[in-house]
Amino acid sequence: MAELSMQAGQMLLARLDELSQLAVDAQYEHQSAFWKPYDPEGYAKSIRDAGYHFSYLAEALAANDQTLFIDYAAWVKVLFVGLNFPEHILPTTFRYMQQAIENTLPSDLAAIANGSIDLALEHMASSSESPASFIRPDNPFYELADRYLKTILSSDRRAASELILESVVQGVSVMDIYLHVLQPVQLEIGRLWQTNQVSVAQEHFCTAVTQMVMSQLYPQILANEKNGQTVIATSVSGDLHEIGIRMVADFLEISGWDAYYLGANTPTHSILRTIQEKQAGLIAISATIPFHMSKVTDLIAQIRASSFAFPYRILVGGYPFNISPNLWRQVGADGHARDAREAVLVAQQLMQETR
Repeated sequence: MAELSMQAGQMLLARLDELSQLAVDAQYEHQSAFWKPYDPEGYAKSIRDAGYHFSYLAEALAANDQTLFIDYAAWVKVLFVGLNFPEHILPTTFRYMQQAIENTLPSDLAAIANGSIDLALEHMASSSESPASFIRPDNPFYELADRYLKTILSSDRRAASELILESVVQGVSVMDIYLHVLQPVQLEIGRLWQTNQVSVAQEHFCTAVTQMVMSQLYPQILANEKNGQTVIATSVSGDLHEIGIRMVADFLEISGWDAYYLGANTPTHSILRTIQEKQAGLIAISATIPFHMSKVTDLIAQIRASSFAFPYRILVGGYPFNISPNLWRQVGADGHARDAREAVLVAQQLMQETR
């Protein structure tokens, strides 16, 4: 079953453009009254979005983990509600995807792929249209997080910076700032974009402010005594989200590691060369969306194939690994951490295994 699921995922990716075209053309033909006002730009966007749907499905199938597509479908449902699309549009879109799959893939592979869509449709029918805020009263720094969120949403980056730096001067640790302020605020910004309450430009601005604030905290991060351990922290090629893995690198740096943070969208050959040059005992890899699972698998496979002459362990993290508990094993990693604080604990455990 796992082998067939992987084959189905690979075939979906190989025929992605054809499947997207078939699904959208069929939907436009049968719902022309709804879609015609969006042409011609809307048609191109529909093809693009269908490509996303098929890609997420393909990655879930390749990982033999239906949870990844089920979660994605629930996320898109919220997005479509924010865009004021009628309730029937997304389920209908998925049905036309199934039709395209039936007309394109061998019957055994089509049955597996469409079974995953059926499960997603079933779950989506009862999933929430309005996800809860990430700025919650049970947060020990709720008021600070709320103030920071309101400040960056008002586009006042100087005030946002001063708010965080003053909090550190008053005794709030950098780790608490990261975990209880910056992290939930970034998640909340993502939720606000998903529900169409902030624009892409606003989201990008807020992220840039948070990156600036993190940079201003480096003097506190780098002032800690080193333990002799080295970590390479990176996102996979194509993944432009970097704050999560940057937090992991900073937490490890605070804990005494020499952390080499390679940033977002790092080419595989550069990652391999840096691992060799630094002889890193730990490689921390981030993927923020299921879309990149095959790249994580490929990167880890290439690291293993490099046969480095020193012991190392591979730690993975990011949203897909948090919603799918066994995914880290499937991609070939040695461990998984749900957040930066847990990454420090898991890293220590992994290092003990190499001794």
